[in-house]
Order: sequence, then C-alpha cells, then structure tokens
Amino acid sequence: MIEDNIKSVVPIWKKYSLNIPEAAEYYGIGEKRLRQIADTNVGADFILEIGTHIRFKRRLFEEYLDMATAV
Repeated sequence: MIEDNIKSVVPIWKKYSLNIPEAAEYYGIGEKRLRQIADTNVGADFILEIGTHIRFKRRLFEEYLDMATAV
C-alpha cells in the first residue's frame, strides 16, 4: 500500500526533545551556542544524551531560557 511508505512528520512544537539543528531553528539560537550551553550544563534536567548525541528536552529547556537573563 502507498500509505505504508508515508513517513509521519511530527511538528517541532509537539516533540518531546529536539536535536541541535531543530533547537537552533525553533529557539533562534545558533548551533554553536547550543553546544556551548550543553557543555556547560552537563547533567542538567533539560539535556538528554543519547550516546554521543545531545537533545534538548523542549519544555524544560524553555523553562531554563525563561529564567536566563542572557544566552
């Protein structure tokens, strides 16, 4: 069936976690800066590490950004 070949696309605003390029697009923060934030916040609740890949837990990272005075 043709329907089996269609890949479901979840909008960024509905995703639980975002990879670096998605987070950069969604938050308007550069990828380099997001990597710096991840490096300086190792073990933070908003960081999800899957092997060597970094993902940002969307809602928790938004809370972090709400409290930040500069990024």
